[in-house]
Amino acid sequence: MNQDPVCGMTVKPESPHQSMLAGIPYRFCSAKCKTKFDADPASYLAPAETSAAAAVTDPGAEYTCPMHPEVRQIGPGSCPKCGMALEPLLPELEQEEDDSEYQDFRRRFWGSLPLTVIVVVLAMAGHVIPGLTPAVRTWSEMLLSLPIVLWAGAPFFVRGWRSIIQRSPNMWTLIGIGTGAAFVYSVVAALAPELFPASFMAHGRIGVYFEAAAVIISLTLLGQMLELRARSQTSAAIKSLLGLAPKTARRIAPDGTEEDVPLNQVHVGDQLRVRPGEKVPVDGVVIEGVSAIDESMLTGEPLPVTKRVGDKTIGATMNTSGSLVIRSEKVGSQTVLAQIVQMVAQAQRSKAPMQRMADVVAAYFVVVVIGIALTSF
Repeated sequence: MNQDPVCGMTVKPESPHQSMLAGIPYRFCSAKCKTKFDADPASYLAPAETSAAAAVTDPGAEYTCPMHPEVRQIGPGSCPKCGMALEPLLPELEQEEDDSEYQDFRRRFWGSLPLTVIVVVLAMAGHVIPGLTPAVRTWSEMLLSLPIVLWAGAPFFVRGWRSIIQRSPNMWTLIGIGTGAAFVYSVVAALAPELFPASFMAHGRIGVYFEAAAVIISLTLLGQMLELRARSQTSAAIKSLLGLAPKTARRIAPDGTEEDVPLNQVHVGDQLRVRPGEKVPVDGVVIEGVSAIDESMLTGEPLPVTKRVGDKTIGATMNTSGSLVIRSEKVGSQTVLAQIVQMVAQAQRSKAPMQRMADVVAAYFVVVVIGIALTSF
């Protein structure tokens, strides 16, 4: 599944409306969207995607959204549906880990946490503090909440706005509208309390909700930090798996000569020599020799397995003693190790059935809640 860069709708791979830009395919939901894109592609592509599309010889890695796996593009960027930073579809061993989003949320969380604690104390127990009048309490909460809402919570308002523009209501829609409404209402109550009916007065002031907005933003920042750290650890585990594979393989030419070649140059049917103490480069079958291979990286069994002519071998396992000649049968993304890596990466972005159902319910829930709120207002 892909996303229409013009309207943001999800498009099936078999869509007849397609365009090629610098070797990168783009699919559209209709001929109208395709015509708009062809007329001015740059206006519908993110800067990172535009530069990647312009680089014909090196289009870059494919990135996807952790919340919406159907969103994919070449190069990093942000999800047009929810605003979350895109992550590589499959981390590369040499690729440096980008933790800028985690560091940003971490800085916002710890920078706003002390202010949130003070705002909550003033809201919950300010009336028992000697000499603290209701007006001073209200103004103190407002001034302390300003950096929390306008700085610490800024990414959530951006994501909430994007979800509205893309007509894809989600939790960012609720967080953005909920905290924004609470903050704006409270600011009006602090600056112009005379606009409210006398029945709104309680304990010498109009009721405000600065602490609600502050607490929601701080807790959301904490949740994002924990999620980003968990994803970073998963990416590190995937890179560890990728690091198990050898970098080169010793290929036997038809004339009997041998040479070390990069692993990505090994093809199906190549004859490869695996010497004692070396890792098996790819999945294959033994055609010469006898040896014991340590397959604990796959099976967990500590005892090496004897391999003879006709036995299957698995890439990244360790040859312990004898020399083997194998014929490669699976290379690249078809090897067992590559399949394991892909399964781990997919599991990181997959959702449990209950979570998928919750996402569907949430989409309707957001619209219903907003409708009820507008009707009540």
